[in-house]
Amino acid sequence: MRNGLGWMLGMTALATAAPALAEDEPRFCPTRPNLGGSACTTEPGRVHVEMSVLDWQRDDQGDEREDRIVTADILTRTGVGRNTEVQLEWVGYGRDRTRDKASDSVDTVTGTGDVTFAVRQHLAGAKGKPFSAGVEAFVTAPTGRHPVGDGSWSTGVIVPLQYDLTEKWAIALTGEADAAANRSGTGRHLAYSEIAGVRYKLNDRVTTSAELSLERDNEPEGHETMAMAALSAAWRPTRLVQLDILAVAGLNQAAPGLRLVTGGAVLF
Repeated sequence: MRNGLGWMLGMTALATAAPALAEDEPRFCPTRPNLGGSACTTEPGRVHVEMSVLDWQRDDQGDEREDRIVTADILTRTGVGRNTEVQLEWVGYGRDRTRDKASDSVDTVTGTGDVTFAVRQHLAGAKGKPFSAGVEAFVTAPTGRHPVGDGSWSTGVIVPLQYDLTEKWAIALTGEADAAANRSGTGRHLAYSEIAGVRYKLNDRVTTSAELSLERDNEPEGHETMAMAALSAAWRPTRLVQLDILAVAGLNQAAPGLRLVTGGAVLF
């Protein structure tokens, strides 16, 4: 955690020391901290680096309680065309602790997570226009140990849409369909979700969002439908740096009870 905080402070100092930007500012559009996706792509010659300093989740079911901590979840987004970017994400460290409530036995797994490669294409929308749309395809390689990693290959497609109602208010929808890895570590199954959100821009530096998520997971060992609500806030101390926080609450028994994420982003 200390290394993550040092990274964020270092990036803040770097951006503060940079020369003043021209009136035509670079496109700085982190995907985080929202649950939903984004249609915005990185400009050619620019790189977004996004990182979770701490990502903690608790799933308290009837017979067991699971606590998961992830840190150094790093996403790099590189512009390769006017409306195209490639992404590489790696989970640097994860710790999953499961306690059986009946026997009080504890099983703890630590290690690195999976690597995800993605391509995002901006399909519609321009500066000053209210509507934007995009598509993102990804594939995840099982480089991490289950349950920190998925244990098998997976792939999927994300379709984000956004409409700016005013300069301050916007609504967003994100649909996703995955060939998700089975819990057994072999084979894949269909999982899909829809996320609806509202964004409010307090000023040029602070933005807040509220989201609702509904996810269907057709896992062979047991189908589940998870409902969640999320609140997030992002603060930009400079025009090239963002610090943010996300809180997610489960709305039904199948969903994890609580998740808290802190981190940020920087544009190079």
